[in-house]
Amino acid sequence: MNNFKAGIYKQQLEYKSFLPSQINRQFEITDKEILLLLEQASSYLGRLEAYSQLVPDIDLFIKMHIYKEATLSSKIEGTQTTMDEAVIPEELVIPENKDDWSEIQNYTKAINFAKEQLEHLPVSARLITNIHAILLQGVRGEHKNPGEIRRSQNWIGGSSLKDAFFIPPHFEDLPDLLSDLEAFWHNKNIQIPILVKIAIFHYQFETLHPFCDGNGRIGRLLIPLMLISENILSLPSLYISSFFEKHKGSYYDSLTVVRASNNIDQWIKFFLSGVIDTAKNGTTTLKNVVEFKKNLDHKIISLGGRAKLAEELIKVMFGTPIINTHFANESLNVSYGKTSRLIKEMISLGILKDKKGLGRVQYFELDGYLNLFK
Repeated sequence: MNNFKAGIYKQQLEYKSFLPSQINRQFEITDKEILLLLEQASSYLGRLEAYSQLVPDIDLFIKMHIYKEATLSSKIEGTQTTMDEAVIPEELVIPENKDDWSEIQNYTKAINFAKEQLEHLPVSARLITNIHAILLQGVRGEHKNPGEIRRSQNWIGGSSLKDAFFIPPHFEDLPDLLSDLEAFWHNKNIQIPILVKIAIFHYQFETLHPFCDGNGRIGRLLIPLMLISENILSLPSLYISSFFEKHKGSYYDSLTVVRASNNIDQWIKFFLSGVIDTAKNGTTTLKNVVEFKKNLDHKIISLGGRAKLAEELIKVMFGTPIINTHFANESLNVSYGKTSRLIKEMISLGILKDKKGLGRVQYFELDGYLNLFK
């Protein structure tokens, strides 16, 4: 995109903020490598969507995809929570990990909320601020105006505006820039592929940094939502934060290069490479889930008359892979003794694993399933 201009630096009282160029205009793709990556990315996304349609009870499995995206997106921002820790009940979270754990839960709530909202509300400033309010509710950043566009200057890197690595636009410039961003997304006359449009949108959103906190997580969360809104995916099955976290330095460098040299092609290539890599891995995970379920069904058959009850418990654990006997009993709605005996048999068959070291109450996990998402 030879005619792309990232923006200019605007003198404020004691610093210069970056004022991005507006993007609601036509773009022309001239780099052939982008076209080749686009072809691959579209193909792998198609495979991911097709395979998700073939998986029975896909809604049960997608919850873990969302947990993985939440865990890895938050990890980019510095949280240390693992997948094992993300899915444990709140009462088992040690105090020093509570903030990290809560941020993962909020991210999961935010993406589920947004997925439902997309049925009657388009990708817009209203939707984004609603998501942001959920993301920062009751966690670090809760005092940084959740759900509100910032009315103060923020910065990235450094300890203050004086030594900041990057200073986003002044808050007075945000209303026009956000209106432009929203208009760009909904402008059907801009004839570029949706994946390129999402890449440009993500770059611009991260450059605007419109909130006092949580901008990175919101920006990454919007990527699968945009794919859903454009009917490329039916569910948030693409956890692209795994690619961004793995290549964290390149992720930030690719965004920075655009502002420094107007080279948005590099960012688009990096983004498309991430889509390809993540779509491949997502499809592999779904295939492994199907294979895991088949092997599980063979083991469950050996339970005879208790097989149907075991299947019900497994369905519960596809969404919550670490639970205790009390939770299982409430989910199955049978006697406590019946639930306890079933669990013991399933542990002896290797279907479930006793999760030791989680306090006096016995917890158990569907560890083979959980391992598929690590």
